[in-house]
Amino acid sequence: MDGIRLWKTSELSPNGSQTAATQAAVENLQETLEGLADTLFGAHTPRRWDYKAYFPFTEPSIELEVHFNEKWVEVLGCGAIHRQILDNCGLSDHTGWAFGLGLERLAMCLFQIPDVRLFWTDDQRFHKQFQDGQVRSFVPYSKHPSVYKDISFWLPSRDFALTDFFQVCREMGGDCVETVEVIDCFEDKKRDRKSVCFRVTYCALDRNLTNKEVNSMQENIIKYACDELKLQVR
Repeated sequence: MDGIRLWKTSELSPNGSQTAATQAAVENLQETLEGLADTLFGAHTPRRWDYKAYFPFTEPSIELEVHFNEKWVEVLGCGAIHRQILDNCGLSDHTGWAFGLGLERLAMCLFQIPDVRLFWTDDQRFHKQFQDGQVRSFVPYSKHPSVYKDISFWLPSRDFALTDFFQVCREMGGDCVETVEVIDCFEDKKRDRKSVCFRVTYCALDRNLTNKEVNSMQENIIKYACDELKLQVR
């Protein structure tokens, strides 16, 4: 995201001093961008300006840094628009500023996203974390493939709490259970009973799970669910 602002040089310096006009433009630039930083990071977030920065289209050039998550982060580069650019555009009697803000870098700061390549992923585990427009920390997920297993049970009663089964999956599968969800329901009205089909998705953070591991966890979940929750495999 880029932004510029231009003035007639005489608006910033009534006596026509280019040096004074440039200084006034830079002061307005800093005030504007500090207000932006207040909105994005909070008014009490420390910030500092790096006056040694260099960008080819501004002179002088400066860079804004904010202290976020216990470290200084470069947020954007900016400065007074280079005189040669204004001259080439037929705006020799103007003075202005310009800034460039990398939206990906900003999002990485606000959402604590560790790798810029995630912005181009098609993985819904990434996209679903930000669909509601709320600012929240990114929750890392495994880069190893997921494996899912479906299982249908007859419920012991119509008021059976499905969360009990979810808890069993978490306890038996530990961190290897990524999600548990209901994907289908069926009612046998003649026998007045109901069945639910669960999908248990397995995924380890540090390795690819083998079929043997997944099958073992699935069998343990089924056995516990039948013995303790009185569910019946359909």
